Amino acid sequence: MELFCHTPAGGYGIAVERGAIGKAAQLADLDRKVLVVTDTGVPPAYSDAVLSQCPDGHRFVMAEGEKHKSVTTWEAILKEMLQLGLTRKDAVVAVGGGVVGDIAGFAAATYMRGIDFINIPTTLLSQVDSSVGGKTGINCGGVKNSVGAFHYPVRVIIDPDCLSTLDGRLVSEGLAEAIKMAATSDAALFEKIEKSRNLAEDLEDIIASALRIKINVVEHDPGEKGLRKVLNFGHTIGHAIEAAALDEYFHGECVAMGMPCMASPEAAGRIIGVLEKYNLPTRIPFAPETLMPYILHDKKMASGKVTVVYVDKIGSFEFRQAGPEELKCYMDNNLEK
Repeated sequence: MELFCHTPAGGYGIAVERGAIGKAAQLADLDRKVLVVTDTGVPPAYSDAVLSQCPDGHRFVMAEGEKHKSVTTWEAILKEMLQLGLTRKDAVVAVGGGVVGDIAGFAAATYMRGIDFINIPTTLLSQVDSSVGGKTGINCGGVKNSVGAFHYPVRVIIDPDCLSTLDGRLVSEGLAEAIKMAATSDAALFEKIEKSRNLAEDLEDIIASALRIKINVVEHDPGEKGLRKVLNFGHTIGHAIEAAALDEYFHGECVAMGMPCMASPEAAGRIIGVLEKYNLPTRIPFAPETLMPYILHDKKMASGKVTVVYVDKIGSFEFRQAGPEELKCYMDNNLEK
């Protein structure tokens, strides 16, 4: 199926189709110099499939992991682009998960003040979340995504078949982001995930439905000034858990632990139930005092308070302002016993 995301600069198409990576050249303009950025954790067959369709394609393989979404790796990609002689008419193609998409997109945003970026996400997390919205960036000074830019892709290609090689734990962490969007914005999607008897068969529809939610949000708030904050449901505490855990948990797992804190008892019960169904953690393993320093340094914190997303009823949400004491109270409701 074909989706479209409107942006202030025009917009871009999003293809969601099984086998799409095998016909990337039909779906995007690869008839130019192309740098395909991937990492060591992505099956080489995926970048091979794209490069086989590029008359002038080149590959950059970065080390796997969030810690490598760094200034050093970003600079290495830029130097490779310079050495290859990429011009403003050429393109960067990301083939991989969110780390690859973030840094490849940032390289495209900053090289010669911006060249085309094509995103081919290969993990469920990146397909339902970071593939849309134009956020690119790197980590700096130990702070996640502290350096970045909005740089919209010219094309997004999502192939659910790429998920067949994904570890089950990674499928679950990606599903956490779909659950997040459904909990705030689509009760029917939440129920679909909640009652699914064959996730593999349902994934294409789940991906498309989650993307429709995100597209609607980013179209109404492209610069993250208001409504787009709804996408942070579970993230304020989730990001703190991620920082404190030092790679013990995946991003989606941390978001999963953060969601029940910000929900009414009724909604939290359903959220915990669906998270447990897909083997996701639901209880915070750290004391509030451990997490608070990370939250206070969150880039979204302003005047001692942060805007949090609260779900009272599945499929709806409200924004609340919370300072340190309120955040501790939210966390106290979901601590690991």
